[in-house]
Amino acid sequence: MYERLQKYLARVGIASRRKCEELILQGLVRVNHRVVTKLGTKVDSQKDIIEVKGKEVKLVDNKKYTYILLNKPKGYLTSLYDPYNRPTILDFLKGVKERIYPVGRLDYNSEGLLLLTNDGEITYALTHPSKKIEKTYIVKVKGVPSLKKLKLLSEGIVLKNNYKISSCQIRLIKTINENAILKIKIKEGKKRQIRKMGEYIGHPVLELRRIQMGPIRLKGLKPGEYRYLSKQEVENLKKII
Repeated sequence: MYERLQKYLARVGIASRRKCEELILQGLVRVNHRVVTKLGTKVDSQKDIIEVKGKEVKLVDNKKYTYILLNKPKGYLTSLYDPYNRPTILDFLKGVKERIYPVGRLDYNSEGLLLLTNDGEITYALTHPSKKIEKTYIVKVKGVPSLKKLKLLSEGIVLKNNYKISSCQIRLIKTINENAILKIKIKEGKKRQIRKMGEYIGHPVLELRRIQMGPIRLKGLKPGEYRYLSKQEVENLKKII
């Protein structure tokens, strides 16, 4: 059966579908010993020889996927490697033998819930905008924004260069030392989205922590700790996608 090359690579567990697309565009994927750089190329895993970085990849029907929840601390990159030797989340995963990848990102100064897996289909479903998977954050901003400003953000805004931010849910939880603590729920995951939202209304983000992604919640983990998802949590993920 034919399927798109990037979808097959993600299903095998090479990386997320977006990352697989990058590998193809970089000329790191070969089909039947020929480099393929065209996205959308279709392959038959039963007939074609597919290689990534010189190594043949095959789908194992009984492959056991790994799903991990990490409480990412501040000051770490959401990456498994950094050429500048900056601290990465790999520092907390030394006991994990499986080859896994982050599902989405948290920037260097953000913290909280981060999923990692080698299930490419789950990764794609949780990160693709069309799926509209809800993510919840607790955010500390400088100062206390007015209800009018929060309503403006909740209805959606357009920033420079036609950078659109869709509607979302925002609730003021409390104030601490003249700064506000907000609970924000979004269904997209654009780069530095919440930080740009804060800048837009003149209340820059001071702290940002993700506490939930879809049905998965950050509970019982200290910063830097991780655990494997339960069977029920994995089933809940598959239900929403």
